[in-house]
Amino acid sequence: MEKVSLADAFASIDESWNPHLAGELNGQAVKLAKAEDEFVWHSHADADELFLVTAGRLRIEFRDDDDAVLDAGELIVVPRDTEHRPVAEPEAEILLFEPAGTRNTGDVENELTREELERVDG
Repeated sequence: MEKVSLADAFASIDESWNPHLAGELNGQAVKLAKAEDEFVWHSHADADELFLVTAGRLRIEFRDDDDAVLDAGELIVVPRDTEHRPVAEPEAEILLFEPAGTRNTGDVENELTREELERVDG
């Protein structure tokens, strides 16, 4: 068992939208990422996705629904197969909780896609 300091872990992440693995449990991954500006529109066909903002502000845009604006200490669960786009306003630190192996860009593959995640330092 190894504890993770969120402050130290986020300090070790240099690149926006590059999730790092903080832990795994029961087939789920706990990921940390820094966010800046817009991400890509995407969905996850087989996975719900939890966003918890630990610092800053994050807006989750939805094609068919109202946007959700999250401040530090707030979370939202985006249901599987829901197209969404996270947008940091202007920056945010986020904790993601989703099934292990879930690709960060879901059904989209581009320069932001990360297949292998680094573990956090902290």
